[in-house]
Amino acid sequence: MAAGALVAVLAALGWAGQYVFIRLGTRTGSVTGAMLVSLACNAALVVPGVAVAYYPDYGLTAASAALFAGAGIAGSVLSRVAQFEATRTIGASRTAPVVSTTALVSTLLAALFLDETLTVPHLAGIVLIVGAVAVITRETARDEGTVDSLADAGAYLLLPVLAAVTLGVEPILLKVGFATGTPTFVGLAVMVSAAAVGYAAFVAVRDGPRSLPPVSVAGVDGDGDGDGNGDGNLRWFLGAGVAGTLALVGYFAALAVAPVVVVVPILQAAPLLVVGLSAVFLPRGLERVTPRLVAASIAVVVGTVVVSLSG
Repeated sequence: MAAGALVAVLAALGWAGQYVFIRLGTRTGSVTGAMLVSLACNAALVVPGVAVAYYPDYGLTAASAALFAGAGIAGSVLSRVAQFEATRTIGASRTAPVVSTTALVSTLLAALFLDETLTVPHLAGIVLIVGAVAVITRETARDEGTVDSLADAGAYLLLPVLAAVTLGVEPILLKVGFATGTPTFVGLAVMVSAAAVGYAAFVAVRDGPRSLPPVSVAGVDGDGDGDGNGDGNLRWFLGAGVAGTLALVGYFAALAVAPVVVVVPILQAAPLLVVGLSAVFLPRGLERVTPRLVAASIAVVVGTVVVSLSG
């Protein structure tokens, strides 16, 4: 159990680090560049090891492969695009707590499609989450200098809410896929592969095949002119890719060796780590961490832990 807790801590640090790296990289770099580099890192760091470790029997069926691929598109493409764009727009410390409400989305979807039940603790956690997110919207709107109303403030959080919704679909698809008997890390490999190939194909269709190599053309050099004279965004995007991979692998590994009641509370603390890392490592002009934001983040963490563990 101690090993599982340690791995879960590393996973939480990975998620937090990804937000900070993306915030730094997208100051002048593009979300497209961030996505291409981070997804390529995920696939490069996960797939070869899984391919060797599980050869020749990967335990895949057509149905499970489709489910894992769908999870990759939902969680690693749609959700990550929304996360990265939100991080670029409103900041890491405001995006992470809202995205972590994905536990609420997963709970509601499980109740609808997997015949799981909602309990009183579930509802209490939901109320806490909703109230905390309302506080975050106020803080975000105040920083942006907009009209101080919940409706106006909520517009700033559409992207992280979208990220939470699409990310909430991922565990539902994974749960059904793993029920077919496919090994955990094989499912992860399919998920990251589908995400990388799917997003690269989307960019190639949208911008043309020449938008893919070299990565500087995709916006990693900041201005997207492909001249290679970048301002260092590539290192931040590579950092985000490695951190995100650490988080994914740590999450799956922790669940394999430790109980959910140990792993989930640790992972749900990631927003607090994001707030802390933002306060320490991000310039004040880029990210402003307020006491209300910290309090709201704590409330989100408590609420998501309650929702996640109230089975």
